[in-house]
Amino acid sequence: MRSRRLLLSALVVLTASASACRKSQAQGTASAADCILMEDGWGQDGSVPITVDVVAEGLEVPWGVAFLPGQEGDALITERPGRVRLLRGGQLQPGAVATLPLTANGEGGLLGIAAHPDFATNRQFYLYVTTQADGKAQNRVERWTLSPDGTRAAFERVIYGGIPSAKYHDGGRLRFGPDGMLYVGTGDSRDPDLSQDVASPAGKLLRLTPDGAVPQDNPFPNSPAFLLGVRNTQGFDWKDASTLYLTDHGPSGETMRFGHDEVNVVKAGDNLGWPGIYSCETQAGRITPSLTFDDAAPPGGAAVYTGTAIPEWKGSLLVGTLKSQHLHRVEFDARQPRRVVRHEVYLRNTWGRLRDVLMGPDGHLYVTTSNCDGRGECGPKKDLLLRVRR
Repeated sequence: MRSRRLLLSALVVLTASASACRKSQAQGTASAADCILMEDGWGQDGSVPITVDVVAEGLEVPWGVAFLPGQEGDALITERPGRVRLLRGGQLQPGAVATLPLTANGEGGLLGIAAHPDFATNRQFYLYVTTQADGKAQNRVERWTLSPDGTRAAFERVIYGGIPSAKYHDGGRLRFGPDGMLYVGTGDSRDPDLSQDVASPAGKLLRLTPDGAVPQDNPFPNSPAFLLGVRNTQGFDWKDASTLYLTDHGPSGETMRFGHDEVNVVKAGDNLGWPGIYSCETQAGRITPSLTFDDAAPPGGAAVYTGTAIPEWKGSLLVGTLKSQHLHRVEFDARQPRRVVRHEVYLRNTWGRLRDVLMGPDGHLYVTTSNCDGRGECGPKKDLLLRVRR
């Protein structure tokens, strides 16, 4: 497959002196930016000094974190086996706020979480759950209500169901966008062709109202799909009101293709091209990634750094990685928004597998480990919630 790519330049030294193979792409429907392919490793070590604090320990595969609006220092954390935990005033509370009956199968389980923008008044939050429906495993988005004292939660209803599930590629990230809509990252459920099928919610970034309806201004009429051609996203965040950064898992053997996880710059209606293209390949009407790697990372959560504690990171995308066990910082060109000008590695082989990445209300970056998911080394302190600061 690599012979089909256009190799117009072999080696570029980035602003951070990281070596990368930058392959200039022909003008496509949505992008004229260069695609950086890292053919050896992940990049150079980060140049900015940082400090990491352990905020909480004793977690089991903390998949998602939702800081609670109006509740200073409080957050809900999902554990993939099916528990919702409460962080209160920076302290992990014993027991579970809720325990869900799940169909835990491989990468499925209790995954993403998001607090309603009006949580301070309605106490509502959302969960991405793998469960049984119609005799088979499916993923769905549920809405729950947290009690006034924060010690228990009640199921309200399913707002969107029928998302295909498989042992691998379940997606699961939930985020509310600046438009007040709920965005849902899904996987292709090991059926790649579903990613190009607008009628299927698999392999997409979905956009829903807080009640689960399809917004009238979605890019595909009467469809919750916001983006197509996704393989298995677990991370996305907003550059601005209309532009997102989205990470995606590359192939793990389909049609003899491996690796090439992606960092993409996308807008409503874009098509990331899976399964038709991967790596730095181009195709009319498809998005070529801004950054990809020969070896599998793969990426977990992602967040745009909006704090002031580490000014050098302002506006950068921070991505947690699992197999490669590091935090990746990606800086984009202010004049050519799809072009990466610097990317570097932090926390290399320090805390193990990193899953969720998000900004906290205190202006610091928070990261969860995923060392107890059967693919890492689960120590006596189990999984952790970390805070990254200067």
